[in-house]
Amino acid sequence: MRPAFGLAIVGLGAALAPLDIAVNVALPAISAHFGLALGDVQWLVICYVLVYGSLMLVCGKLGDLVGHRLVFRVGLLVSAIGCAACAAAPNWPLFLWARAGQGIGTALALACSPALSTSLYPEGQRTKALAGFAAGQALASTIGPLLGGVLIEIWDWSAVYWFRVPIALVTLALSGLLPAPRPDDRPFDALGSVLLACCTSAFLLALVLAQRAVPTWQPLVLAVGALAGIVVFIRHEQGFDEPVLRPALFSDAAFVIPNLISVLANLASFAILLLTPYYLVNVLGLSAAASGLMIALAFVGGTAGAPLAARLVPRIGQRPTAFAGVVVVGASLMALGWTTQTTPLPLLVVLLLIEGSAYGLLVVAYTDIVTATLARRDRGVAGALALLTRTLGVVSGASVLSTLQAHGAAASSGTDGFLAGYRFAFMAAGGGLLAALFVSCLWPRAWFRR
Repeated sequence: MRPAFGLAIVGLGAALAPLDIAVNVALPAISAHFGLALGDVQWLVICYVLVYGSLMLVCGKLGDLVGHRLVFRVGLLVSAIGCAACAAAPNWPLFLWARAGQGIGTALALACSPALSTSLYPEGQRTKALAGFAAGQALASTIGPLLGGVLIEIWDWSAVYWFRVPIALVTLALSGLLPAPRPDDRPFDALGSVLLACCTSAFLLALVLAQRAVPTWQPLVLAVGALAGIVVFIRHEQGFDEPVLRPALFSDAAFVIPNLISVLANLASFAILLLTPYYLVNVLGLSAAASGLMIALAFVGGTAGAPLAARLVPRIGQRPTAFAGVVVVGASLMALGWTTQTTPLPLLVVLLLIEGSAYGLLVVAYTDIVTATLARRDRGVAGALALLTRTLGVVSGASVLSTLQAHGAAASSGTDGFLAGYRFAFMAAGGGLLAALFVSCLWPRAWFRR
């Protein structure tokens, strides 16, 4: 089998996750169907993210032990069942249970996708494989909201779930062609896996609740509990021969810093998905369809940045490439913050494409850093960790960026107030990212070694 064909199979299965952006388009219709308030429908997103985010590393480790293809295929089957159950759910509680099941399928399939991608190519072409995978994810993210809008118009909200069922089943049938390595006889750390899943879930839930009108003590208790659980997890892992994730990795700044910067870059970049739609519709007066097309440009840029990374990494190295990506992401976000009512649309298009391309560059180079740092037999954990930092950045970004926008808009009202808050949020996000990158240069090994 040609590696490119295998990569297409993996990419098709992994696309089920970014295609879930189509659900955001369907939120108003889902709210109306189940008679929900806005605060209630948000749990549709929350429970999905909590489940797949908390299980990502565990599923990656499971793939390393029993085989990435097997875990990937089980994930496709569970995803198909979960999507069908969401579409057919007769009431809201059953819908949420189905949504959680879909999250389990996503964790299983997505966690092993980067490892499967790299297994299709010789080790010398690892970056090429990761670039192809990242480009596929960016393309699916572009298609998701556009396809979701069309399906809702010609059918109803359930179509955003039904259309993924045949995708999952076709990929499941084709996935038998992927390589199937022998299972590893290393022991599975069940206790460590449970501890890690609980800690991750508690931390993600704390970030989510911090965005909602709940007593401050609730997210605080969850965050403290998550940190205490991490301490217990680390102590357990230090005494286990085959831990889920080796604690010694986090004593090396050259490993820790790129992971932290990845979280911050995803946090900052989420400003485009969270705030720019309001700017396009309320300030520039674009239609919802035109706004969707503009937002899609950031993902279009990602499909260009990924192959560019595949060319740059062999020439200048993973770390300088990732560093350059962070610099351009931060600078372009700050430039986007200075857009106004009179900003020419072509200039906005260019800025979104640049930011998306730089983000694609960063994702590939950063994932390659993590993949190269961990042992080859831990490729599932490496890919899952790279995906988890994105989830942490997006979830925390929803809270941080909303707070920044509200703070910046407090002194004004109307369009002027929104623009003041918009500018403040983007400048803080982009400038904060660049400041963190500058501080990280105190450990030059993190960026300037090949």
